Amino acid sequence: MNNPLAVHTACEPEKASVLLGFLARAGFRVETKPREKLFSPRKGVAADVLLAGPFSDHSSALELARAARRAGLSKNAALVALLDVPKPGEDAGERASLRVSYLEAGFDECLSLEQDLRECLARIRAVLRRTSAMPCEEVIKEGPLELNVSAYALKIRGRPVPLTAKEFDLLFVFLSSPERVLSRPYLIERVWGYDYFGSPRTVDVHVRRLRSKLGPSGDMIATVACVGYKWSPRPLRRESDSRRTAGQTGKAGD
Repeated sequence: MNNPLAVHTACEPEKASVLLGFLARAGFRVETKPREKLFSPRKGVAADVLLAGPFSDHSSALELARAARRAGLSKNAALVALLDVPKPGEDAGERASLRVSYLEAGFDECLSLEQDLRECLARIRAVLRRTSAMPCEEVIKEGPLELNVSAYALKIRGRPVPLTAKEFDLLFVFLSSPERVLSRPYLIERVWGYDYFGSPRTVDVHVRRLRSKLGPSGDMIATVACVGYKWSPRPLRRESDSRRTAGQTGKAGD
């Protein structure tokens, strides 16, 4: 990606000036905007990467992530949280918990301003590689699956498979985060919204229905005990292979 656009927003944007200057020297186009001018009703967030923070009030950062996802950020930009330099005596465990809460709220990466600038740059570029992997025609292909984001449609081996809106959104989140463990609270946030107050077990019900509709591909939704789920892409065995294996097993037991 040539000269990606990095848009920064924060209560005190000057705190990130060193990092922003480093990104500019590395070839990024850097802009700073107040939060109220970030989102376009039609185009979502006009940026390749949105850098948010540091914020003195962490709840503001979490709400920004939710607002960005509602505005369609997940389809056209990466979201990176910036944490302030640790205060003297700040508990490392609390800081780690804060990073986790940022990631579960929808941030793709969480950096701290005391980190090495080259590491920050490398991590931002890595996030861009992941998020820019979405095909420009808004179709995600995974094995026999074709998820058309624009048409809100799924095909498996060329045949249409009807999905409810929540099943479609759930599959989109899985396909967008391969091999990443997604907790039930995170899936609730992404699919049902932060203001959902029902049981988190509704995720299990929808995953069970989605697996059923995906057929053999449903096996790629792996259950992670006591946590949630993970999309694990892997080659699917053909039915002939399964029958051959079953036959060999039967002979071995004779």
